[in-house]
Amino acid sequence: MSDQESGNEKPQVEDGEEEPQTSAEPEQAEARSSETPEEPEFVPSEIVLQHELDQAKEQAHEYLEGWQRARAEFANYKKRVTRDKEESRMRIAAETLTKYLGVIDDLERALKDRPEDGEAAAWAEGIELIYRKMYGVLDTEGVEIIEADGEFFDPKLHEAISHDESEDHEEGEIIEVVQPGYRMGDRVLRPAMVRVAK
Repeated sequence: MSDQESGNEKPQVEDGEEEPQTSAEPEQAEARSSETPEEPEFVPSEIVLQHELDQAKEQAHEYLEGWQRARAEFANYKKRVTRDKEESRMRIAAETLTKYLGVIDDLERALKDRPEDGEAAAWAEGIELIYRKMYGVLDTEGVEIIEADGEFFDPKLHEAISHDESEDHEEGEIIEVVQPGYRMGDRVLRPAMVRVAK
């Protein structure tokens, strides 16, 4: 039996025309559209924005503190290097100049008994010229004689070679300077050798 005879006849559709939908098909289409909702636009709330802002501020503060700490450490490093260089320069200069103090002492002793006339007088003038030049170098480097004559004994500046009885001096007063002492700033190159009253 054919479809037409059984009464289940399908209407014929001409080419280009769509087959009309039955009432069940639109409901299914509606149900499908309600199952897949449109994605909502993401708009951050004020709370989320405030939280992100607070985090950004905290991170910026940490970066600032780190930068300030690094800057302070670098400034301290520069000061320390400058101070160390200056101390090293002073130490080397002091060690070098100390080696020449004995030569200056010898020149002073030679000039104490200098002859006044003849060939020896010309020789003594040459010795004095050398002495002045060497003393000029000490002066340029800031080296000073430690004042001791008439002062009271100071173990930081003086070295006592003897303690003598003296009616003219108080106890601890320096009676005589046997060998002058020198210092460069606060650094003692050589203490003055002295005789002290007791």
